[in-house]
Amino acid sequence: MTKRPRVVVAMSGGVDSSVAAGILAGQGYDLIGITIKTYKYEDVGGNAGNESSCCSLDGINDARAVAAKLGFPHYVLDFSERFGMEVIDNFVDEYLAGRTPNPCVICNRKIKWQELIRKADSLGADYIATGHYAQINRAATGRYYVSRGRDRSKDQSYALWGLTQDSLSRTLFPLAKMTKAESRALGEKLGLPNMSKPESYEICFIPDNNYERFLKERVPKLESQVAGGEIVMNGEVVGHHRGFPFYTIGQRKGIGVFRPDPVYVTSIDNKNNRIEVGPDGQLYKSGLIARNINMQKYADCSEPLRVRAMIRYKDGGEMATVQSLDDGRVRVTFDKKRRAITPGQSVVFYEGDDVVGGGVIDESL
Repeated sequence: MTKRPRVVVAMSGGVDSSVAAGILAGQGYDLIGITIKTYKYEDVGGNAGNESSCCSLDGINDARAVAAKLGFPHYVLDFSERFGMEVIDNFVDEYLAGRTPNPCVICNRKIKWQELIRKADSLGADYIATGHYAQINRAATGRYYVSRGRDRSKDQSYALWGLTQDSLSRTLFPLAKMTKAESRALGEKLGLPNMSKPESYEICFIPDNNYERFLKERVPKLESQVAGGEIVMNGEVVGHHRGFPFYTIGQRKGIGVFRPDPVYVTSIDNKNNRIEVGPDGQLYKSGLIARNINMQKYADCSEPLRVRAMIRYKDGGEMATVQSLDDGRVRVTFDKKRRAITPGQSVVFYEGDDVVGGGVIDESL
């Protein structure tokens, strides 16, 4: 008798991961459901009575109910210590450095994949699976890479640029060819109990979506240390701010400066606790430098690569040339200037629908 491939399914308790599990169960895989506890609820504050976010208490209960319905075991793993070090500490450090982080990218690579694959190995599993709307392909060179999923409105390839070759070779995306509507309809057909559940958009460890509150509670005396810094426009002090970590590039509302024409945050100086503001035109830059580079479709970019580069989720992207630098970073030069290039966010390189690679924006040029 042929042994069924064993798959560890990452289950948040939401619609997508539940339907992914339903598809794999129908295909005869030997499934083990895993829900990861990424943070201690009492440590993050905010919205404590409404735990509806990814990896929440409600999510754990919903995932357990789906696994019971489909007939496979389900376990909860506490990754909160590692998550705190890799994701939450980085989130705080980036804001204190004047950058705007993307914690989901780090969580995907360091927690959802590295830790789940480690657990899969201990359970004798061949693969892990998630409910992402994206595809995994393999080039003629043997390299694995992510491509956009069929549902462009739900495409999640942008947040998956950090996945390594080993991780990609061990991953299944059952929803790759489905739309969100088809996924929910299939879940209802399978009788899964959580198909009316709304989607969650906030950062999982900030359930009230108030990162300013989170930073103030996480860093003792932060507010007193950073409040009252200068707001500068064209070299002139035009006001004072609440603290540089509470602003982001391109921000217009809540700056506290009243001018005849709209002004936006154009740069953040963490060393001097200063933010600069200016008209919209000052937000447009011709390029950027990125660090923490991970290549997928190609092994490197030692030779200039022509790509479509996205600088934020749902960004349409712009054609650009990517060239590696001697210090391991890359320079991205856009054909047309891009607005509000934000240090700390991800830049992702595409060739058609395929992810070539990506990195973390270090500075705009």
